[in-house]
Amino acid sequence: MLRISIQTLLRGALMLGGVGVVLAVVSPLPVAAQERMPMRVAVEGAFPPFNYLDANNKLQGFDIDIANALCETGKFECQFIIEKWDDMIPDLVAGKYDAIISSMSMSLERRQKVAFTEKYYNSPSVFIARKDSPITDVSPAALSGKKLGVTSSTAQESYANHFYPDMKKTVFRSSPELYKGLSDGRVDIILEDKLAIYDWIANTKAGTCCAFKGPDLVDVTYFGEGAGIAVRLDDKDRLARLNEALKTIKEDGSYDMINAKYFPFSIQ
Repeated sequence: MLRISIQTLLRGALMLGGVGVVLAVVSPLPVAAQERMPMRVAVEGAFPPFNYLDANNKLQGFDIDIANALCETGKFECQFIIEKWDDMIPDLVAGKYDAIISSMSMSLERRQKVAFTEKYYNSPSVFIARKDSPITDVSPAALSGKKLGVTSSTAQESYANHFYPDMKKTVFRSSPELYKGLSDGRVDIILEDKLAIYDWIANTKAGTCCAFKGPDLVDVTYFGEGAGIAVRLDDKDRLARLNEALKTIKEDGSYDMINAKYFPFSIQ
């Protein structure tokens, strides 16, 4: 397990202006304050195993560990803020925080609004259904009339709306609600990021109900070229500094240690 020499302080206080909840301040190493760049980091906190709240209301997950590593390596003074997924890009553009490290796919639509670092992981999307489901064919014609579940304001929702217009869709607010909707039978099938749902299927009792259906879906227009860290379009210094820090943690082995903590295979 990667241990980073930073201290996380849970604060549980509401941010002014309704931005979200300040969960933690990353305490810097004893380096002159002017050498560190302040950075408010938005995360959803509801997308395990990438970012979620544990039983002690503490942020955990792959995204959080990567963010902590980048904050130390890049000499950022970081503050984590929980934010609703739908509000992330508008509030980043409005200056309410400085970066989004929350498994955001770098779609063409998002690239028009924000700048992204190099990718820090890549994952296809995939359909998932209950094991007792008769569904074997996931083509638009075969799934016409079926009930599909997606998460609000995601690349998967946009993809389904375009390629599966004849399906009845239920839009869930978060991934955990999406998974529960599938296991409870509220929907026949769901479309989700494969790595995001891998942990639920492989490591939870509820997830044993279900299995992947059909091939991996890779579409640059909708799913982008992997997950990146979003910053404002004009924030070029921060973007360069994040890219350099990302390169460093990949070269010094820190990234691989974090990867191994969550997945038995490389997700680069």
